[in-house]
Amino acid sequence: MREQFLNEAFFDALDAHRLAKDLTWKSVAEKAGVSASTLTRIAQGKRPDVDTLAALCKWSGLSADRFIAHGSDDRDRLEPLAEIVAHLRADKNLKPEGAKAIEVMVRSAYEQFRKERKVGTE
Repeated sequence: MREQFLNEAFFDALDAHRLAKDLTWKSVAEKAGVSASTLTRIAQGKRPDVDTLAALCKWSGLSADRFIAHGSDDRDRLEPLAEIVAHLRADKNLKPEGAKAIEVMVRSAYEQFRKERKVGTE
């Protein structure tokens, strides 16, 4: 199976980082050293070139590997919910009780949508 870049997931992660930093897309472009039109193209589903990907990963701290579908070996990776919980617990901006509260909300939403997807695919 050919590896594939998960562009939408990458853009969503960039957007979450942008929102956490309370930045506009124009500011992101300036700070990352890419053009604003490049960010617009990524938002529209176009994949970034390698230099843009590197610049955005460097700016955001995201790993490009997290956005590559590897096929069958994806099963060996950490479950998404486990990764979210780990990140929440490691966030120095959150008190432990705040991280736990967010975890409860995310877990509830995740399980609800996960069940809906299973029902819809049967």
